[in-house]
Amino acid sequence: MAIITTLRQLDAYPKIDKEFSIKTVGGATLTIISGIIIIILIYSEFMAYLTPTITDELFVDSTRGHKLKINLDFYIPRISCDYVSLDAQDSTGEQHLHIDHDIYKRRLDLEGNPIEAPKKENIQAPKPTVSSTSSTSTTEPLCGSCYGAQTNTTRCCQTCQDVIDAYRAKQWNPVLEDFEQCKEEVAKGKLSLEAKAFNEGCQIYGSMEVNRVGGSFHIAPGKSFSISHIHVHDVQPFSSSRFNTSHRINTLSFGEEFGYGQTSPLDGTMEIAHDGAMMFQYYIKIVPTEFVPLSGRKLHTNQFSVTTHKKTISVMSGESGMPGIFVNYELSPLMVRFTETRSSFSHFAINLCAIIGGIFTVAGIIDSLLFTSIHALKRKIELGKHS
Repeated sequence: MAIITTLRQLDAYPKIDKEFSIKTVGGATLTIISGIIIIILIYSEFMAYLTPTITDELFVDSTRGHKLKINLDFYIPRISCDYVSLDAQDSTGEQHLHIDHDIYKRRLDLEGNPIEAPKKENIQAPKPTVSSTSSTSTTEPLCGSCYGAQTNTTRCCQTCQDVIDAYRAKQWNPVLEDFEQCKEEVAKGKLSLEAKAFNEGCQIYGSMEVNRVGGSFHIAPGKSFSISHIHVHDVQPFSSSRFNTSHRINTLSFGEEFGYGQTSPLDGTMEIAHDGAMMFQYYIKIVPTEFVPLSGRKLHTNQFSVTTHKKTISVMSGESGMPGIFVNYELSPLMVRFTETRSSFSHFAINLCAIIGGIFTVAGIIDSLLFTSIHALKRKIELGKHS
């Protein structure tokens, strides 16, 4: 009995007999309001417990071996797909050859409606082919002139393509109208080529993987090729100033796309070439980004900022360059990492106790103040001291 009596002294929750307790309407109202608030806060705390929180950190990028994936979707409304090409090169100026890519071209009419099914683009720099017409046949036709571009292996240019290849080997700019072999082809096809080149649009879209170094890619008119490591675009039989490089960037991003940790400042950008042939340049600063989910593999993507510049290509203005869309990108040495974390169950339980205990304590204080104030007011009324 002595032990039980001692234990009773330790009771932190003394009970009051029902005969001495007073229940009021105000107390009941306060209890209902407190219960509703507790339920709402417990629900929000439970949802917060189930929802992972994301922390971010910035550190020096020391990862190696990853490829850089470029996702793009460009719409060029005034140049045919046959007269526009996509090329990529790294920061050293070397072209990316045989890269993994899924780049497609889709022919469109002037209203943007598809004309035919998309075709996969060939992103390579083909080496110039030099034709040799040497033969032991006695029926060999007369040797065609190469117009000064003949070499020891190429002395005769029988066709228009032979002359073009010889000029490319010399790194000269061929003018088709000046070659006898090309006059007939130009006369027959120039009007139809012009109608096709400037009365169709083109959509270039897809993705490609390049080395994870700074570099660039461009979409420009003309057939591209390399001569002695020099990148050249052949726009014959047209002048480069005739190409309208107005365009819309539907999508441009770098890395995997998973809906978090990405910026797309160029999506939906529309640029109009008001002054004839124009050169559009985009200078992009890429920040590598890593996302670490609660489960599954790490995801690698990139955020980027961009600076744009455009200029008119004209001999009269003295501006050098060629019309087209040029995207230059550079990688930052820093990386951003986003990590998903979830609160522990003990933290969740502590928050629940704090909610329940805090609401009841505050409600008890309010109820006591109201009850004391009302009781004191009644006493004054009963004593006739209430004015």
